[in-house]
Formats: sequence, C-alpha cells, structure tokens
Amino acid sequence: MSVAKVRARAACLLLLASASLGSSHRLEAQDAAHYQTDFTRDEFAARRARVYDAIGRDGIAVVQGASGVPGFSVFRQSNEFYYLCGVESAHGYLLLNGRARTTTLYLPHRDAARERNEGKMLAAEDSVLLKQLTGVDAVRPLEQMAQDLTGADLLRPPAMVLHTPLAPMETGNDSRDELLAAQARAASDPWEGRPSREAHFVQLVQQRFPQLTVRDLSPTLDAMRTIKSPAEIAVIRRATQLAGLGIMEAMRSTAAGVYEYQLDAAAKYVYYLNGARGDGYASIIGGGTNAFMGHYFRKSDALRDGDLVLMDYAPDVRYYTSDVTRIWPVNGTFSPAQKALYEYIVAYRDALFRYIKPGVTSDEVLDRAAADMRQYLVGKTFASPAHKRAVEEGLVFRGHFQHPVGMAVHDVGRVRGVPLQAGMVFTIDPMIWIPEERLYIRIEDVALVTADGVENLSGFVPSSIADVQRTIAEPGLVQQHPPVPPTGKGGVRK
Repeated sequence: MSVAKVRARAACLLLLASASLGSSHRLEAQDAAHYQTDFTRDEFAARRARVYDAIGRDGIAVVQGASGVPGFSVFRQSNEFYYLCGVESAHGYLLLNGRARTTTLYLPHRDAARERNEGKMLAAEDSVLLKQLTGVDAVRPLEQMAQDLTGADLLRPPAMVLHTPLAPMETGNDSRDELLAAQARAASDPWEGRPSREAHFVQLVQQRFPQLTVRDLSPTLDAMRTIKSPAEIAVIRRATQLAGLGIMEAMRSTAAGVYEYQLDAAAKYVYYLNGARGDGYASIIGGGTNAFMGHYFRKSDALRDGDLVLMDYAPDVRYYTSDVTRIWPVNGTFSPAQKALYEYIVAYRDALFRYIKPGVTSDEVLDRAAADMRQYLVGKTFASPAHKRAVEEGLVFRGHFQHPVGMAVHDVGRVRGVPLQAGMVFTIDPMIWIPEERLYIRIEDVALVTADGVENLSGFVPSSIADVQRTIAEPGLVQQHPPVPPTGKGGVRK
C-alpha cells in the first residue's frame, strides 16, 4: 500500500473514531484524535516482530510510555514507546508476548472533561481504531495489565522472563548520556534519593510477581534504532533541512551588538514556521570565548566585532532531530588567522567523508583522514605556535567521528568501533582547541551511510569561506524585525 493510501486510510479511521465518541454535532477536522502519519502499521509491526525474535518464546516485554505532564506543558511520548506503536497518549504500556507473538496496548480510559479543553485523545475505548492504526493485537484499559501478567500461563513454572528497558526514558530534548548523568547527580543528593521510573517499575514487578526474572530490553531496542528505515531517514532529512535553514538565518542576522539569544530566535522562527515542535536540544550559541564551553547554553552576551560565533542547533521534527554546527565571523569576514584554522577544519570534514562507506569502521575512517590531513599541512602556515600545535593535535584526536543521530541528538546504539552499515546516521565533527586564547573551532555535519557510500545530509549548509561570507552579507530577520525596546512601564511606546 502506498504512503498516500495509508495516510488517507488513517485519516478516515480517525474521523470514524471521532464519530464513535458520541458527539451529536457536525463532525469537524478538529474532532479527530491525533495519530502520526510518518510510519505505517506494517513498519511498527516489523519492529515488534524483531522484539519477539530477541526475547524468544520464554520472554515477554513491557515498554512504558511517558507519564502525563503538569500544568500547561505539552506532552511528548517516550522515544521507545513511540518507536514501537506511534501512540502519543500518556500512561500507556505495551506488553509483547514472545510465545504468542502478540502485542497488547494498555491505555487509560477516556477523560471527557480533559478532551473538552485539549481535544480528542486516543484512549482504551478506541480499541478498534487503535488496532487498525498500529497493528497491535489487543487494546485494554490500564488496570487490566496486572491481570494479564498473571494470565496465559505467564507465571506457571518455568515463568516467562520479563524484558523491560532499564535505560532512562527519553521524552524530549534529552539524550541517554545526559539522562544518566542527571541520575548520577540525583543519586548524590542525600535529600532526593528517589529511584528512576525504570527502577521503580522493576521494584513493583518484583514485589507483585516474584516469579518473573527481569532483564534489560534497552540493548535490543538500541540496536534496532541504530539502523534507520527509509521513513526515519525522511524525517531526519527534514529535521536537518530545518536545522541548516535556521543556522543560515542566524548567519544573516549576525552583526556586532546582536545578542546570542537573538540568533536563537532567528533559527526558532524557521523551525516553528515549518512545523517543528520545539528544540531537538538546547541551542549552543557562543560568541568569542563563550564558544570554548562545548555546551554553553546561556546565550546572554552581545556579539563582538573580530570574534567568531559558533552555533550548534537543530529542531525536534516529529520525534526526530539532527545535529548541525557552523562557526563564522561576527563582522562577516574571516581574519587571516581565523581563515587558516577554519579551512583546516573544513578540509578535515571533507577528508572524513571521503572514507565513509559500508563495511569500514570509524577507526579506519579516522586513520585515513588523518593521513590525508598530514599531507594537507605540508607547507601550511598558522598565526602562532599555539595554532600550529592545535592542528597537529587534531591529527590524533579520535572524537572527530562522533555520535548517532535520530530520535535523540546523541542517539542510542553504536557507530564507533563496529563496521558501518547502510542506514546508520551519525555526526562528523572535526574540532580543535586553543586554550591559550580560549578558542574552539569546529563544524558538524550529519552523515547517512548509503548502500555504496555516504551522503552529507547537511552539506547544503554553507561551509566554504566564500559561501559563509556571502550568506552573512544577506539581509537578516533580526535587522528586518528588530527587538522592541523596553518602555519601563510595560506598555506600548508612544
């Protein structure tokens, strides 16, 4: 079935679902419950089939969805739950039975009062619709999951093994590495000490069903998410397109006296104008020595003539993101010293991309690119011994080949130290540090491994000196729509 037919069918089913809610007024588009249109039910079913294969006939898997959000926050489903069914209702669970090779989706009951305020939400009462949309075998109210865990001979000796993700849940502009660091900080706080949501779930399972042995499902899901499907690549490509366009708009808006946060605003305009739901991660925009801090996020300083400004930013586009970085001169022209360092970084980027293809490893790519760059440096001069030392140290640095990208900016799975495969998406991020000047130079692009090579998804974003300087010279949003000065009284200036 074509994508267009699948989407048309999904739209019809959603309209039918709205009719079944008992509404007596004329059906409008706003009455339809939301469901994603990027992935077909067959793709979700294939993903769940891989989980069945991984857990085997003696295994069951339970995947938690995200909890509800407080106040006026906008709910975002957990990446793993969305990856397996695409449902964006809070407090959902999936139970995958390896013996029967069936999946049951558990959701809360319909909350009519909340729907009057927020719109239709998929609930347990939408069983028929949800089975048609997602391909799951059954949909039950949330309170029935405990009964189902005791049924179907799951607890009779030998009891089934329960697989559930133990890694922290990604629910927004967060990544596994940052979430683990946050857990460690919380564990170090003697006044907090609360278990993670994943640990709490395991505690409940072991208290209520001691017959079940619990194993970590995260490695299985991580491996699956490492290789992106064509549908996933299409969404990542869109996120990368918007990331690049946002950075280009920031380039145009750059001038001495413009604030770092105003470049963030220019990019955000592009993102939201084109349907992004928010940030893939907090923007990193640092002018001058602020860029030396790799994850600088305050964005409170004005840009200064003669400095470089670094921008690393991408949006959240329907549960997928990107990771693109550029650095450019605030005054629009690279100085000779800046030019020599910047051209080295661009050449290193090109050398790394030259060797990416299926079957090679990150180490092979790094080694071959470094050999090319040694030849590049023959006869090159730099402004100071510190600059020369930095580029030479760059030849042995292994972090130029960076991390996977997908549902998280630092996505799960391994791309370093393993043979590359078609469908892997990761960043190439050549970088150097000059501590004596608190200077950090890098650019970052998104690599997609193809059947016979590699595609630079962000290759359209200006990186040559001529293209960068040309883009900076173009009219920018910040200048066309300057910020409103404060009045001191909270009103409109007279």
